Amino acid sequence: MSQFHESLPSTGDKAQSFTPDSVRTSHPQVVHHLALVLGGGGAAGNAWLIGIIAGLAEAGLDTTEDVDLVIGTSAGATAAAQVRSGIPPAELLASVLSLSARPLGQNWEQPPALPMATVFERMRAIGAAATSPADLRRAMGAFGLESDSILGPGAGQRRAIVAARLPRPEWPERPMIVTAVDAHSGELVAFDRNSGVDLVDAVTALPGLVPTVSINGRQYIDGGVGAGENADLASGYANVVVLSPLAGRSGALPEGQFEGLPRPPEWDTDLASQVEALRKQGSRVEVITPDADSRAAMGTNQMDLATRIPSACAGFTQGKQEATRVTFL
Repeated sequence: MSQFHESLPSTGDKAQSFTPDSVRTSHPQVVHHLALVLGGGGAAGNAWLIGIIAGLAEAGLDTTEDVDLVIGTSAGATAAAQVRSGIPPAELLASVLSLSARPLGQNWEQPPALPMATVFERMRAIGAAATSPADLRRAMGAFGLESDSILGPGAGQRRAIVAARLPRPEWPERPMIVTAVDAHSGELVAFDRNSGVDLVDAVTALPGLVPTVSINGRQYIDGGVGAGENADLASGYANVVVLSPLAGRSGALPEGQFEGLPRPPEWDTDLASQVEALRKQGSRVEVITPDADSRAAMGTNQMDLATRIPSACAGFTQGKQEATRVTFL
């Protein structure tokens, strides 16, 4: 049984679910060694994560072998499955670098989609109206359910795309959590290999861009709508490494880049607040975010598959440099 289920008992064939507040207090004592948190960031973010992990391994810090728990959100959920696959980091990187911008072949029919500008406009309106993290998650869930009238017919194609990105369709043996949000209630949900949920289904994505995922009669959306990293799930680990493709940005964003959903500090869903809470519990936390070269490589549209190769290369270079400060691995 995974360490996750030591604090949250198994519910058989139902999804493991919890409220964010309960997670923050579920590990009052630091009892485990090392957790790796992988945040969301689209196609570019996923490739950057793999690049960072391969760069760390090149410098002698193999996070695929040394971590006790991997926590993945959004694009980080796919990266978590890659990290836990048993495939060496260098091979994971080589796989990213060998992929074309159209992963399933030139004849692959694109599923239905809403215009990106429409999605971002709606997300801005939802964020501006939200009064709490729960309110934000519920509103984004409602947006996802509403979008299913257009995106729903592409659910099968979307599932095939996700399956093609995973090294294996089965959950890894070693502990791994991927996050999602119940589109009906707005509740944050975590899935692991003991939850009875198919791994391909567990890897959700952003509402408005893909259809909601149906699991046990409930619809789910991207776990990143609540928090970009969900680093608070690493509570109870003595050492935590957070790789966040979207955190660390400052100043004016490049023209055309979406600023993201709001994370006011008083909500405790922003990365800085969650890292501070972990440190107060006694965890040692290192956070790696894209440096200037990585940000340039990721571009203004992280969903663009053409950003994957430059993002992975920049992440690899950065990962080798970051190894000097992640000394507890």
